[in-house]
Amino acid sequence: MNTDAAIKAWFQREVLPLAPGLTRFIRRKWPNESDVADLRQEVFARVYLAAREGLPAQAKAFVYAVARNHMIDIAKSAHVVSMRHVTDLESAPVLADFITPDRTLLARDELRRLEQGLSRLPPRCREVVYLRKVEGLSTREVAEKLGVTVNTVEQQTLYGIRALNDFMRGGSGKIQRMASVTTLSPKVFRR
Repeated sequence: MNTDAAIKAWFQREVLPLAPGLTRFIRRKWPNESDVADLRQEVFARVYLAAREGLPAQAKAFVYAVARNHMIDIAKSAHVVSMRHVTDLESAPVLADFITPDRTLLARDELRRLEQGLSRLPPRCREVVYLRKVEGLSTREVAEKLGVTVNTVEQQTLYGIRALNDFMRGGSGKIQRMASVTTLSPKVFRR
């Protein structure tokens, strides 16, 4: 364990000078510019807390690994995430010391499970989800490419993401369509 004075000195000497480069790194990897400063501050806080357990041998590699992992965690915890965005973050360079065999195995298992979930979707839904979330096309671009309406793309994306979420959590991964207003019984609207 390090003293607070030693951690402060290390942080000011080794970590704070990395701020401009870290900001550029986050800006390149994160889609929302308004989050960059907050992400950088969160990375600094995590690095400072981790330093209480022991100072890393290579501060720069450690800071960038913390940043990369933090952005991946945030992206994965978001309700709907562009798979291309997570892939971009995961391809960011880090030292091999931070990529453990366990993490690699878990990531591969998750990817295989995701591929299984995608393959269970109906063809049109699978294509829409792939184009929206893997290729990163906009709703309008997907609609034009497939010759369908924007509304169809939105619905298919919603159904597909819900089914994938269900499958990834151990469910059947079947498409669950919500009842439309026109198919609901008139009793639903009585008071």
